[in-house]
Amino acid sequence: MIDFTLWDIVRNLLLAARWTVLLSLVAFVGGGVVGLLVLLMRTSKRPFLRRATWAYIEIFQGTPLLMQLFLAFFGLALFGVDVPAWLAAGVALTLWTAAFLAEIWRGCVEAIPRGQWEASGSLAMSYMQQMRHVILPQAMRIAVAPTVGFGVQVIKGTALASIIGFTELSKSGTMIVNASFQPFTVYAAVALMYFALCWPLSQASKMLERKFHAAHRH
Repeated sequence: MIDFTLWDIVRNLLLAARWTVLLSLVAFVGGGVVGLLVLLMRTSKRPFLRRATWAYIEIFQGTPLLMQLFLAFFGLALFGVDVPAWLAAGVALTLWTAAFLAEIWRGCVEAIPRGQWEASGSLAMSYMQQMRHVILPQAMRIAVAPTVGFGVQVIKGTALASIIGFTELSKSGTMIVNASFQPFTVYAAVALMYFALCWPLSQASKMLERKFHAAHRH
């Protein structure tokens, strides 16, 4: 058994936390880009695009993230493609995040009064022009709070990436426990680090939601 001091445990966990933050950023930013494309297709006037994106969202929201990570990591390996754990985790979390963000944003778009669509349509704006100049700027104000709040779910979702060998905070905690035999100390430190990452986002989401509602009342 290796003799680990508290500082050794914390230092190693902090090093691993960098990868949790990086993977969360990749999933959130990548998911935001893909989610915006899915949103535009989901609210399109073309039935084929609406059905295709509906199926995409249902699949990724209706199946466990753990299974999606397994398929991304082991699925391509069946065809002889060697997928690094970081790439499989990034792709799976990005697609998973995109499905949820697209639905969050769709609800925000649908919250915009129908009169805004009709007014912009009367100006002979195309669908993309309506979304860009009229609908999305208003929907963004509504979407900020739930989008920031969902960032908490993304951070917690990265813990599942440990199952395919990606060494982030959760995986590093398990490795240190196996080496130090101090499960309570290690997992308590892991929990505190996740709390330190998630709590500010939760508070920011609540603050933004209150701010939006106050502005909406006035």
